[in-house]
Amino acid sequence: MSADTEGGAPAQAGSRLTGGMVAVGSFVIWSFLPLYFNLIRGEVSPWESFIHRIIWSGAALFVFLMYRGRLHTLAELCARRRAMLALAGSALVLFGNWAVFIWAVTHGHILDVSLGFYISPLLNVLFGFCFLKERLTRLQVAAVLLAALGVMVAIVGYGFFPWIALLIGATFAIYGLIRKQVAVDSATGLLFETLLVMPFTLAWMVWMYADGTAYFLQFSWRIDLWLIGGGVIGVIPLVMFSFAARRLRLSTLGFFQYISPTGHFLTAVFLYGEAFIAGNAIAFIFIWFGLALYTFDIWRVQRYTPAAPAPSLT
Repeated sequence: MSADTEGGAPAQAGSRLTGGMVAVGSFVIWSFLPLYFNLIRGEVSPWESFIHRIIWSGAALFVFLMYRGRLHTLAELCARRRAMLALAGSALVLFGNWAVFIWAVTHGHILDVSLGFYISPLLNVLFGFCFLKERLTRLQVAAVLLAALGVMVAIVGYGFFPWIALLIGATFAIYGLIRKQVAVDSATGLLFETLLVMPFTLAWMVWMYADGTAYFLQFSWRIDLWLIGGGVIGVIPLVMFSFAARRLRLSTLGFFQYISPTGHFLTAVFLYGEAFIAGNAIAFIFIWFGLALYTFDIWRVQRYTPAAPAPSLT
């Protein structure tokens, strides 16, 4: 019996409606991150924004876990050597993704960031096949081939090599691949990842102060608050996403994932006037068609599969 017909269905329907609204909210916030970092683009270097995003994300996650009474999960994680090694690898690719993201959105490459996050779900499918021995349906194979063909046509026909998009998409997909194999909730895992790189981050910040290039606590309290907010605003949608994931199927949640790159796309073209050249258009069109097939395949499988609650991420 599906979740729609079980006893207590009205309450479950209300929970799914709330989960859907919160999921949309989380992806909308993520879609506005390029705008956020661009508001201080001329005053603070992207690298200082990157450093503070890590520091204040860690602080916000620590407070969140303490409030939820879940700091013990961090201590338990520290007793699992293989999990810690895996999270060391995921930390490298995640913060590599953050660094490329912040640099790209503050240097006129929001369109490439959008393309990267459109590519990411298809790379997830490909990585699942290559590394986790997951079977691909015919529609999934077609979707991945369309995306690859779009990138190749853009490169060969127009000399457009989307290296930013490929870095964004690949690092995010690799991060998902690693985290899929580590039994740890999202908040605890991300806090551990930030703690792993915190010594290097703090050392980098000390070097910036010694070099006279640091802005934080030097000039404007407005900018100071904006830098702190850069970390906090990244954690808020994560918490919202975790809330939604407990109330929705993961496949249903996947339908909302295109909100962020669509927001990035609209921001790039209509707010910042980034050129949508032929190479961009070819890559986007092929990848959009690939995503349409991928989304249809998810819907088709979900339609004939009994509903099950999504696993808790927190």
